[in-house]
Amino acid sequence: MTCWETVNAYAFRALGHGERLLPREDFTLCQQFSLIGSGMIWNVYFGLLALLAGFFLATAVALGKNAASPWLRKPCEWFIFLFRGSPLFIQFFLAYEALVLLPRAGIEIFGLTVQTSWLSRAWAGALIVLFLNTAAYTAEIFHGALRSIPKGDLEAADAYGLTGWAKFRRIQWPTMLRLAWPAYTNEAIFLFHATTLVFFSGFPAFQQRGDALYYAKYFVDKTFNPFVPYPIVAFYFILLTLGLIWIFGRINARLNRHLPANTRVRLRLRPQIIR
Repeated sequence: MTCWETVNAYAFRALGHGERLLPREDFTLCQQFSLIGSGMIWNVYFGLLALLAGFFLATAVALGKNAASPWLRKPCEWFIFLFRGSPLFIQFFLAYEALVLLPRAGIEIFGLTVQTSWLSRAWAGALIVLFLNTAAYTAEIFHGALRSIPKGDLEAADAYGLTGWAKFRRIQWPTMLRLAWPAYTNEAIFLFHATTLVFFSGFPAFQQRGDALYYAKYFVDKTFNPFVPYPIVAFYFILLTLGLIWIFGRINARLNRHLPANTRVRLRLRPQIIR
């Protein structure tokens, strides 16, 4: 089988398309690049959806934590503390153990039976955990940015008669994003890196349709050589990180387009080694 045929056979295997059986012998570089690259589809899936959904939840939680009412502030503070204070791997484990306890026949709500079996699958259960986790971290970043908005901007908004939703949409929210974007970029990068933990969690890979680390571990077990598959995984994530830096950098430039060149907030990558 040529390399091009191998790519055609395994490029979308993680989604259930292409060759059904994994390679059993002659583990070539092309096979490893193709299968691990196929698994990266799931890593991108987890990271992208969790990031998009978590952005909106984080905005709401940040506003709740910044609220004067303790009925809004305290639940948001405990939500952030819970998901920031516990390890992500433990969250995966506890979520899976809780979801498998749900009735397989579903839960009856107002006469309607809601299916629950799909929640224990990786594509749903692991995504929920990543979504809540990144929402908590992002909410803390956004809350800090909200508290850092210059008082002069808020006073100018009041002087122009902007209140409520109009004040938030036109003054607070854009300024919050501009101040929080460099730190949020680091959170987005860390989130995509954290998707590799799905392989170690209790969520099983359906029909060997795993993520990048799943296929890398398969080749390590077959070849007893970790110095080829794991660097391939690292190579794919480096490319993914470069893509994220470019995309977020363009958004950062857009957010700061109204500022003079010498006062614009520059995007700086500060990786979080330990969370």
